[in-house]
Amino acid sequence: MIVTYSKNVFIPVTRMCRNRCHYCGFRRDEWDLMDFQDVEVILLRAKRASEALFTFGERADQFKSVKEWLRKKGFKTFVDYVVELNKLALSYGLLPHTNAGILKKNELKKLKKWNASMGLMLEQVVELECHSESPGKKPERRLRAIKNAGKLEIPFTTGILIGIGESKEDRFYSLETISDVAKNYGHIQEVIIQNFSPKKGTKMENWKEPELKEMIECVRYAREILPPDVAVQVPPNLVDDVKVLIDAGANDLGGLSEITPDYINPEHPWPSLEKIERSLKGEYVLRERLPIHPKYVVEGWYSMEIAWLIEAYSDEEGYRC
Repeated sequence: MIVTYSKNVFIPVTRMCRNRCHYCGFRRDEWDLMDFQDVEVILLRAKRASEALFTFGERADQFKSVKEWLRKKGFKTFVDYVVELNKLALSYGLLPHTNAGILKKNELKKLKKWNASMGLMLEQVVELECHSESPGKKPERRLRAIKNAGKLEIPFTTGILIGIGESKEDRFYSLETISDVAKNYGHIQEVIIQNFSPKKGTKMENWKEPELKEMIECVRYAREILPPDVAVQVPPNLVDDVKVLIDAGANDLGGLSEITPDYINPEHPWPSLEKIERSLKGEYVLRERLPIHPKYVVEGWYSMEIAWLIEAYSDEEGYRC
């Protein structure tokens, strides 16, 4: 069986966010915004990566300071600014993958031109206490955004976060909901099964992490109900033995970076490819992919604006050449 991964750089455009999730150590109230020069420094170092992962707080332009900064720079919205960052990444030979929180359909359409793929974690399809201060974590709003991406034929990443107060039934229901969306729209390229990791200084810093058996259970159920061509992704930096989860049905490891940390979980460094290969014990084949999965490369789910780079980087099967 083939297990895929991509080589990326992680670009945390801003940590300012309208949501206050009780488990999040990424969010900041104080000014935190990368300008073009900050992003360019990272792109210049990305010699062997093919993906620029743009991640940031949701609706940062609701902050007066951000709105004023954008106005001075000549941007009407934060999405307009991100488009220019996407173009910058392309000029350095990296394919953008943007995680922007909830976006309206016209915003998704604007970003589609300049992104190989996009993403939004569903997390859970039920309302939870940990999201009580997070208007952007309303399940119906997130589902609407995911479906709108499907209507626009954007190769898309979503997933669930386990261990944040949900029940086993909630997890399965969330996966079933994602499976229905995948079957109806055909744009879900991968579903992440991510385990909660407590962060100091958050309301949930003393919560217990989910056990490995719970991860295995979710991976198995995801593989059972998702369409066969939808990858099941697990984070290799958040589990000690990734092979156990691959044995259970996972077949993607997400983006790995040689130069940038996982800014969402900085206490968990990325494992090296050599370490991952050793853990697989020769039972699986590791293959590099682009941020757009092979199926969507072959089927041409990308815009003219980024076609030149995707076609330069992919082989006839859609993997990274």
